[in-house]
Amino acid sequence: MKRYRNGEIWGFESQVPPSPDGGVVLGVDGGTTSTVCVCLPASCPLPEPLPVLSRAVGGCSNHNSVGENAARECLEEVMAQALSEACCSRSSVRAVCLAVSGVNHPSDQQRIINWLRNIFPDKVTFYVENDAVAAMASGTMGKLYGCVLIAGTGTIAYGFTEDGKQARAAGAGPVLGDWGSGYGIAAQALTAVIRAHDGRGPQTKLTKNILDMLELSSPDELIGWTYADSSWARIAALVPTVVSTAEDGDEVANKILYDSVQELADSIIAVVKRLRLCGEDGKDIFPLVMVGGVLEANKRWDIGKEVVKCISKVFPGALPIQPKVEPAVGAALVAWSRYTKKIKDVQDPDSPQISVAQ
Repeated sequence: MKRYRNGEIWGFESQVPPSPDGGVVLGVDGGTTSTVCVCLPASCPLPEPLPVLSRAVGGCSNHNSVGENAARECLEEVMAQALSEACCSRSSVRAVCLAVSGVNHPSDQQRIINWLRNIFPDKVTFYVENDAVAAMASGTMGKLYGCVLIAGTGTIAYGFTEDGKQARAAGAGPVLGDWGSGYGIAAQALTAVIRAHDGRGPQTKLTKNILDMLELSSPDELIGWTYADSSWARIAALVPTVVSTAEDGDEVANKILYDSVQELADSIIAVVKRLRLCGEDGKDIFPLVMVGGVLEANKRWDIGKEVVKCISKVFPGALPIQPKVEPAVGAALVAWSRYTKKIKDVQDPDSPQISVAQ
């Protein structure tokens, strides 16, 4: 094993007792806003409730947002912290599932796998996926089947068939039109304030509410505030103000949210149709996992509920699921299920295997 970047991150290993029987697996949910790593035992079967050994939180690990070096440092730090808190070393690790936003191409996956091989022992199995995989698995407890919608700082819809086919829609970032995302909603609100200020658009309560929240005195000051920091999450943090303004009856804010609902629904529809998750008659039942802060219920304006309404009109078999575990646990379950299937295949290669993750 090499010590990527420097040694202090893994310095705790000299004080760690012998590895626990069976070892551990790591699941990482890496996003634009934060990165979470969860450690589970690799034992089979897993008891209920799930024995989460440790949980670590870091910053952004999307290489498109912060660059590859910063993203790798973040990922290494959360994995090291999770292992340290679980009193385990890298020699205890049996499998790692990194589900990270910004992983959009096989070359992204291979680059990260090559980096992981420099950190962990040779026997460790790696699974590198988009963060949609962790979100999907958090709703289905490790099984990759159905459609997942993530709507947080960014947004993506991702689908999986039982025979392993995948499809996605959106997820290309704010410049390329993820308008149902937290960033998209907030950016449209900021634009509406500027348009109202210079006479190109209708007046809106968003002006006062956003300025009050940011402690600014004039819409002109929004220009400097917006471009002072390019962080997508910083812009997306305005979403609660947009929602509360819509709940107060503001037409501009309401239109922004309704348009965002349609954008999110359109992403789901595109994925479901491409994979035919709905069946030939459009009525087959399939799980629809809903993840992300934008989809959380508010007082009266419930974006997630409105998206489900739109989808149910098109696909009556859609079964909305609010995950009971966080995406990082979903990623750990993917690592666990694929690792245990691999062990079973080695022990009995002629026996048909059933795995939680397809």
